[in-house]
Amino acid sequence: MNRTESPRHRVEEPEERTVSHSAKTLDVITIGRSSVDLYGAQVGGRLEDMGSFQKYIGGSPTNMAAGTARLGLKSALITRVGDEHMGRFIREELAREGVDVRGVRTDPERLTALVLLGIRDEKQFPLIFYRENCADMALCEDDIDEAFIASARSVVATGTHLSHPRTEAAVLKALTLARKHGLQTALDIDYRPNLWGLSGHGDGENRFIESAAVTAKLQSTLHFFDLIVGTEEEFHIAGGSTDTIAALRAVRAVSKATLVCKRGPMGAVAFTGAIPDSLDEGETGPGFPIEVFNVLGAGDGFMSGLLKGWLDGEPWPIALKYANACGAFAVSRHGCTPAYPSWEELQFFLQRGVVEKALRKDAALEQVHWATNRHKDWSTMRVFAFDHRMQLEQMDGATPAKIGAFKELCLTAALTVADGRPGHGILCDSRLGRHALYAAAGTGLWIGRPVEWPGSRPLTLEPEIGPDFGGLSEWPLEHVVKVLCFYHPDDDAATKARQEETVTRLFHACRRNRLEMLLEIIPSKVAPVDDMTSALVIQRFYDLGIFPDWWKLEPFATDAAWTNACAAITRNDPHVRGIVVLGLDAPEDQLAASLALAARHDLVKGFAVGRTIFADAARGWLAGQISDDAAVAMMADRYSRLCAIWDEARAKKDIAA
Repeated sequence: MNRTESPRHRVEEPEERTVSHSAKTLDVITIGRSSVDLYGAQVGGRLEDMGSFQKYIGGSPTNMAAGTARLGLKSALITRVGDEHMGRFIREELAREGVDVRGVRTDPERLTALVLLGIRDEKQFPLIFYRENCADMALCEDDIDEAFIASARSVVATGTHLSHPRTEAAVLKALTLARKHGLQTALDIDYRPNLWGLSGHGDGENRFIESAAVTAKLQSTLHFFDLIVGTEEEFHIAGGSTDTIAALRAVRAVSKATLVCKRGPMGAVAFTGAIPDSLDEGETGPGFPIEVFNVLGAGDGFMSGLLKGWLDGEPWPIALKYANACGAFAVSRHGCTPAYPSWEELQFFLQRGVVEKALRKDAALEQVHWATNRHKDWSTMRVFAFDHRMQLEQMDGATPAKIGAFKELCLTAALTVADGRPGHGILCDSRLGRHALYAAAGTGLWIGRPVEWPGSRPLTLEPEIGPDFGGLSEWPLEHVVKVLCFYHPDDDAATKARQEETVTRLFHACRRNRLEMLLEIIPSKVAPVDDMTSALVIQRFYDLGIFPDWWKLEPFATDAAWTNACAAITRNDPHVRGIVVLGLDAPEDQLAASLALAARHDLVKGFAVGRTIFADAARGWLAGQISDDAAVAMMADRYSRLCAIWDEARAKKDIAA
C-alpha cells in the first residue's frame, strides 16, 4: 500500500492540500545544516591531542540526504555553502553520492561551516562547531523554489534552522509549499543547545539544556509535520518536560504526527495515536546488539533508514528495523555519512545478522560496505597507460627530466582525446611523471598510480611507499593504487610467500587510506599458461582476503580463458569494479583482435594500454627527432583509434546480446 493511502501512517490534513503525484521526480528533500566534518583520526584522546583529521560531509540534513540516497531514494538538499574549496567539496561529494544539488546555493559572502570532532571513548565525543555567520545560516525564503518543492514526495526539516528568524522563514515557506502540494513532512528535532545560543562554543557535545523559549519555538511549528523524530531528550525540549511520557503528550497536543522516540541501546518506539502510559506500549522494530564506537551521526543514519521505510510504505516495525540497523552501522564506524549503508549492504546485514559486534571489524560486511558505496561510474574504461619507467629509461636520449616532460605530453594527448567526456583515464607514476600526475587532478580522468618497483620479482615497491606503506597517506583519494605482480601458480613456496605478503599488506594499507586498488597479474612472463592459469591466480588472492577494486589482466588468446577468469572474480566479489585489458606492446591490429575477444564479457570494462600508444612517439621525441606537437598528435591519434576499436567491439557485443 502506498504511504499516502495508508490511514495508519497518514494524518488527516486540511482541505487546501492538493496531491499531484505525476510530477514527483524526487522522493525526499532535506533542508538545513551543511558542513565539512573534520574527524580526529586518532581514537581515545582529547580533541586537543588529535594529530590528523579525516574530512567528510556533515550536518544532519546533509547526512540524511546522502544516507537516503545510498538506500535508493531520490534525494535532494536545500542549503547554502561557501564559494570556496569546502563548499565545492560538499557539492561534489553530494553529487557523487547521488544527491540532487539544485537546491544547494553558493553564498559569495560567507564561509562553509566546519565541525571538528573526536572520539574520546564510548561516551565522550568532543566537537566544536565553526558556524559563526556560516553559509547555511544565511538560507532565506528566496532560496525556496516552489516548483522544486512540488517535485518531491516529502520534505524533512531539522531543528537548528528554526533557531534564527531568517532560516526559520525559509523552512516555514518550504513546509507551507509542501502542504500545498501534498508532500509528506518530517522533523528531526536535532537539538544542539549551543546552536540555539544556550551554551558556549566548547559545549558542542551537550545534548540537553532546558529552555522555555526553545520549547515554545518548536511547538509553534509541530503542526506542520506528519512525522516527528527525536531522542528522549529532544522530546523533552519539544514537549517542555523532562518526563518523557508527559513531553510526548505535550507534543501530541499540538501535532497529529507519528512520533518516533529514539531510546539509544533500547531501540526506538513509534506512536501513531494517543500516547500510552509506557514507552514499551508503542510499535517497535528489532534492535541489534553491537559495540558502540562513535555515536556522532547515528541519529542521521537512523533517520535515513526510517525515511526509507516510511516513504516505501512499510509498516512501522519494518521502518524501525531499517532505522535501527542504519543507526547500528553509524555507531560502529568512523565518521557520519561514510558509515551509512547502501541498500545492498543493509539487505546483506538484515539477512545474515550480527557476526561481529564491532561491525567495522566484520570483514565480509566491510567489503560489501566498501564495494557498494564507491563513487563515480567507471563502467567504461579507456585508459592511456604511461606509468612505464624502466622501458622509457632504456630509450636513447632519456633522462629523468626528459621522461617527466614526455609524460606531460602523454597527459595532453589523453585530455585531447577525452575532451571532457567520461570513460577515459590514465596510468601515471610519481617518480618520473609527477608533474603530469599532479596536473591530472580534477580533470575528470580516472587516475591510476603504480607502486611496484619496475620488473621486481619477488614484488617490491617504490621507495616513496615506505617500509610501513605510510607513503599512501599522502595520496589524493581519487588516485587508484596499481600494483603489478608477476605471479604464477607454479612459483616456489618462498617466492609465493613474499609476493603474497606484500600484496596483502598493500591491500590493507589501501583500505586504511580509503584508496581503491588495481591488481595486475601477468603469469605468462613467468612460465607457460593455459586457460585456467589466471583464474587460479585470481582465486588465490581472494583466498588470502584480497579484494581488488579492479583487475588488470593480459589479453587472453581464448574465450575460455576469459570465461574462467571472469567466473573466478564474480564468484568471490559480485561488486568488483571490473577488469581492464593490458597491451603488452602488441601491434594495434593484434590488440584489436584481443579487445574484440575481451569485449564479449561484461566484466571487462575496457583497456589500459601504453606502449602501443606512446612507444614510437617516445623514441622519436626523446631522440630529438619530433616536436612536442607531433608527439602529442601521434599519441592522440593512436589512443583515439584504440578507444574507437573498444567502443566498436563493445557495441557489437551489445547488439549480439
